[in-house]
Amino acid sequence: MHALLQHFQHQAGHHQWATERLLGEAIERLPEADYRADVRLFFHSIHGTLNHLLVAERIWQARFFENHSPRLSLDAELFRDRAALLAELRAAAQRWVGWLGTQAPENLGGELHYVRSDGQPSVVPKAATLGHVFNHGTHHRGQITAALTALGHAAPELDWIRQLQKPKHL
Repeated sequence: MHALLQHFQHQAGHHQWATERLLGEAIERLPEADYRADVRLFFHSIHGTLNHLLVAERIWQARFFENHSPRLSLDAELFRDRAALLAELRAAAQRWVGWLGTQAPENLGGELHYVRSDGQPSVVPKAATLGHVFNHGTHHRGQITAALTALGHAAPELDWIRQLQKPKHL
């Protein structure tokens, strides 16, 4: 089980790294019109998709950290202001790193009991669901990078392997 905890600590580190790269290297520099344009993503715009990511972070963190399920609409606009939204996304990514740093390996086993957004009770395997959380972030960051390139902007490389690779010393 220790290897599983280490794996999720690596995933949380990548989640934080990729979030920071996307926000700092692309989103902060993006013209407002492109940031808010309907680029045909599921949540319409880059702004809408980033708000969705924050909604998901808050829901899953409450479920994992507090054994509580907030009732938030998946398309809620938590922040209209870009700077405030980006700050909250950065903080949310950091919270996963911090939380996983406090977990014993055995805490990842078993089941997570929660209430879905539609009010239905649900029981899922904790470890697989934590994997889902990080996969969800990767999925939407990928959508955003595709939107950036479609708009003619550079998108940072976010592949996990890029973060894992050590610089080669000659």
